[in-house]
Amino acid sequence: MKLCIITHKIKKGDGQGRVNYEVAQEAIRRGHHLTLLASEIAPELEHNTQVDWIQIPVKGYPTELIRNFIFAQKSANWLHKHRSNIDLIKINGAINMAAADVNAVHFVHSSWLRSPVHISRNRRDLYGLYQWLFTAFNARWEKQAFQKAQVVVAVSEKVAQELINIGVPRSRIQVIVNGVDLEEFTPGTSHRQQLGLPENVTLSLFAGDIRTPRKNLDTVLHALTKVPDLHLVVVGHIEGSPFPQLAASLGLNERVHFVGFRRDIPEIMRAVDLFIFPSRYEACSLVLLEALASGLPVITATATGGAELVTPQCGIVLPDSDDIDALAMALMSIVSEQALMQQMSQAARSVAEQHSWTTMAQTYVDLFEELSKNAEHRSHTNLSPSTRPLTLPFGATGAN
Repeated sequence: MKLCIITHKIKKGDGQGRVNYEVAQEAIRRGHHLTLLASEIAPELEHNTQVDWIQIPVKGYPTELIRNFIFAQKSANWLHKHRSNIDLIKINGAINMAAADVNAVHFVHSSWLRSPVHISRNRRDLYGLYQWLFTAFNARWEKQAFQKAQVVVAVSEKVAQELINIGVPRSRIQVIVNGVDLEEFTPGTSHRQQLGLPENVTLSLFAGDIRTPRKNLDTVLHALTKVPDLHLVVVGHIEGSPFPQLAASLGLNERVHFVGFRRDIPEIMRAVDLFIFPSRYEACSLVLLEALASGLPVITATATGGAELVTPQCGIVLPDSDDIDALAMALMSIVSEQALMQQMSQAARSVAEQHSWTTMAQTYVDLFEELSKNAEHRSHTNLSPSTRPLTLPFGATGAN
């Protein structure tokens, strides 16, 4: 099979890029030939004889919106010339307007635009306007892209429901949850002192962008005031964040530890006792799976994509992200019983073991092979309007 993957990055260290990296590696293991239309790929893919890399450079353009548009046009131009040499195309969202066989959806911009925590509702300035335009344009383009795909892959049940809400038939949606590195994220022991963390206390963890209200650290901090003795480690960029000041105003300076952006998340997860992540909006969170793989009981919310993985045996899923009392009760119910925490830890690891990167990649390539065997999904040898160079709708060329 000649497989073409169109995406910005195909490498480790990037959420969507890691998914495509693992899929590419599995396709190579099965002997398929890959054409990668991407701006960046991992060196080991670049030098593999089964891989043709068509580099789509976008550096130097001033905004992500423009970079995405340039990438879409350049990749569409290439497909216009070479589509007949490809058996199957996989893309992500609205990255290209070609008729893809598989469109893997990590984020539904239409739903994000309606979210009460969308950036444009919190930033009434030019940056907020830009974010509104970026999301609105992508919401329009992605609907067109989803309509053309044979199969639309949702990375969580939340994303699947969001796709249904914008008109994608359920019969064309397949849920394939993202994977996790079960060797990098694994239960164990880390020395708290070496990590700059407090010893001899029950320690919870929050990780994410703490410069916006989307991840919902404010609710976590208010709930913490009702749970005596529980400490919280907060991982995320502190510059521009309002939450250190909020923690101080709540009298939590002794129990909340802001450690900034960290790359040693696996070690930190092995050093803490539970993970708290009641995000107000999340399509699918890799950090949830990483916490489960690390054997951490998880408290999250239904607004967090991937929450369906958290069973009552390994954590608690709150119906309302903003319910401070419910979160406080959930925290107390776990931290007050050491035996329960140990049971949840074991169950968490068991859940994660069902979602390795290998399992995820095999599921994708199984889907590709099934589609490629069906002549209906291989009858794209004639060029169609969808493979012609992309033009922006409704005069969007002036967006910044």
